[in-house]
Amino acid sequence: MSESGRLSPLSFAQILEEMRPQLVGFAAYQRNMLVVRGLCKAVKETLPDAKIILGGPQATFMPSEALRVLREVDFLCRGEGEVVVLEVVRALESGRIRGPVPGTTTRVEDDQWEEGEEVRGPEDLDAYPSPFLEGVLELRGLEEAIMLTSRGCPYGCLFCYTPRAFGRKVRYHSVDRVLEEISWLRSRGLERFWLADPSFSFNRSRTVELMERIAARGLRAKFWLETRADLVDEEILDLMARAGVEMVAYGLESASDRVLERIGKGISPGEVKRAVLKTMERGMGVELFSQYGLPGETLRDALNTLEFVRSLVPVRGNTNAQQMRLYFGCPISDDPGSFGIRPLDEKRPPYISVGPRYETEWMTVEDIHKVRDAWKAASLDGGKRLVS
Repeated sequence: MSESGRLSPLSFAQILEEMRPQLVGFAAYQRNMLVVRGLCKAVKETLPDAKIILGGPQATFMPSEALRVLREVDFLCRGEGEVVVLEVVRALESGRIRGPVPGTTTRVEDDQWEEGEEVRGPEDLDAYPSPFLEGVLELRGLEEAIMLTSRGCPYGCLFCYTPRAFGRKVRYHSVDRVLEEISWLRSRGLERFWLADPSFSFNRSRTVELMERIAARGLRAKFWLETRADLVDEEILDLMARAGVEMVAYGLESASDRVLERIGKGISPGEVKRAVLKTMERGMGVELFSQYGLPGETLRDALNTLEFVRSLVPVRGNTNAQQMRLYFGCPISDDPGSFGIRPLDEKRPPYISVGPRYETEWMTVEDIHKVRDAWKAASLDGGKRLVS
């Protein structure tokens, strides 16, 4: 392995030879699927009897037909990895796979697979051990800790994978557990924390307790978090500032009420503007997530969104917009045509979703590229950081 932490093909093969694992798992995303497929082939070439499971957001709702092409893959993880991988391990320990493993699509023959029954994760996320407290993660060279204090989202944005993946519910780690992890990481020199919950302040009383206790402990940490503009008020924002929150990210998506209604956002640009101004009044920075190429959005709508954002915050970091991505699991992907979306590459392999390869009834590819170029021209950092 190189000093950067990147694996070379040779070092990967050496690790496989040394460890000789019976099960190898890969986190699959649209952007890394070709690399993952190559790594799967390397596993089977080195250890033909090893089993491979794909997890991550690309695998959760990937069509099972993809296994006809991904011939090295034995399982697609259809639920939370902590639960599903344990089911797979138990099946392997039994000596042979006698049928579909719960929580997976299981390859039972070369060209045959079966769907396992659904499995559910625990209501209390503290049932899962902490990768930080258990010492699983290597902290050397880490400048920022990414943490999830909850999982799931109750909202119904039609472009998003998360609500469906978690049954439109939110489950939590206890405040005690979150504080223990932050304190442990602070004791090891980490100051910056990315709280990656989709809607951090959804549970107001829990948010108040967590912020108050962080402030009371004087942890002197610096936090980034994401929430909705309709989930903050002056008290919450005051507490966030006291606790050390440096940056709050809000989902805007579009400055058009008509477009927001079409995508099920359930929020207005006016609400977002009020939240942004109140946040900045307290000395915290703001990033705005927005997209273009949305259902019902015209070229003028998209350019108006850019101007709306520029009137409030600098265009840099996560504020750099990108074209909407259609990933497996987001409702628009179920039937793009019904949302006015025309995929451009119908011959893509079944393990690749539409992604950004589409045009709409309201915007041609050329229009979408005009918007992309306008955002890049307005960006203070050249659009170097995009949240997918």
